[in-house]
Amino acid sequence: MSTRRKAGLWSGLDRPILVIVIFLMTIGIVLAFAASPAAVERSSWIDDPFYYLYRQLAFMGAGLVILAFSSALSLTGVRRFAGLTLVCAYVALILVLVIGVEVNGSTRWIRLGQFSLQPSEFLKPAFVVIAAWLFSEEDRGAPVYGRLVAFGLYGLGAFLLMQQTDFGQTTLLTLLFGALLWSGGLSLAWTAGLAVVASVGGFLVYSSVPYIRSRIADYLGLTQTDGPTQTGRAIEAMSHGGIWGVGPGEGQVKHLLPEAHTDYVFSVAAEEYGLIASLAIIGLYALLFARAWMLCLRLNDPFAQLATSGLALLFALQALVNIGVNLDIAPSTGMTLPFISYGGSSMLALCFSAGLLLALTRRRPGAYAPRTRQGDLPA
Repeated sequence: MSTRRKAGLWSGLDRPILVIVIFLMTIGIVLAFAASPAAVERSSWIDDPFYYLYRQLAFMGAGLVILAFSSALSLTGVRRFAGLTLVCAYVALILVLVIGVEVNGSTRWIRLGQFSLQPSEFLKPAFVVIAAWLFSEEDRGAPVYGRLVAFGLYGLGAFLLMQQTDFGQTTLLTLLFGALLWSGGLSLAWTAGLAVVASVGGFLVYSSVPYIRSRIADYLGLTQTDGPTQTGRAIEAMSHGGIWGVGPGEGQVKHLLPEAHTDYVFSVAAEEYGLIASLAIIGLYALLFARAWMLCLRLNDPFAQLATSGLALLFALQALVNIGVNLDIAPSTGMTLPFISYGGSSMLALCFSAGLLLALTRRRPGAYAPRTRQGDLPA
């Protein structure tokens, strides 16, 4: 391959998005270094205190390879690869119901040697891209009911996720789909109607699934516990950290919370590095969303525009939910903090999502040129 061709594969990538993603991954490595020894203390089969750090480094390396590959795709390649990923995710979600392993009371993983695959992590970005493509094809006048097909794909995904009692990912998928429908031109009346349907569906799930009722009751403080809850400890840790933190490695919450390196890694950061670091992490997610949204508004291709907005919202919502759980303003969901929490499936899927985002926003000829249709504004 010629030097010019190699340069072409990497040229045009949005550097601010790439830098923010790598910055977040680096923060994740720093926090894995802090939380790994405490997580190993609670394990009876791990001897190396930096076991989780080494694994996170390996996941980061593999994720960067996936990011590099997916960011080099053309718009057609993005659609095709996302479609293949979506099919594989559905197949894997079905396999979870048959051969899945149970972790913390939920069956969401397929064991592959030393690696546990969580298919729902890959479902989200693939669904966003394919739903955006279906919407844009219908709007172009293609002989396909794109929104109806997307509803079917959403229904199948939500059904399979609920079979795993994964209410958090189901809610996130629902919010993403609703946002895509609204961004794709759904009227306010239809939006309100679907919101009512979703609310009724959520109430029925709450009424019929004991696991969901238990999580909501814990969040509302309606259940009696012998000691502080996980979220309570996370709040204490953030209070203990103050403005500047207690110092690297000096935090105590990681020794008390079994999920300090995953669900509650934000509280580890807040305790050891303080309010300033916490606000910096939130700011990075805000910048990532704002940058992607700004590029989305300037894109010409309707598919690229809608898919970019959906992927940007995926990062923002997932970060918002995780941080909300740590701050006790949202019930526990088991959702990771993007690029920072420990986890192989999460890291690989998020790098795949970031690669797709970079591919969609790549500066290629005509991507950001002024629109020519009557009534459109220049980019």
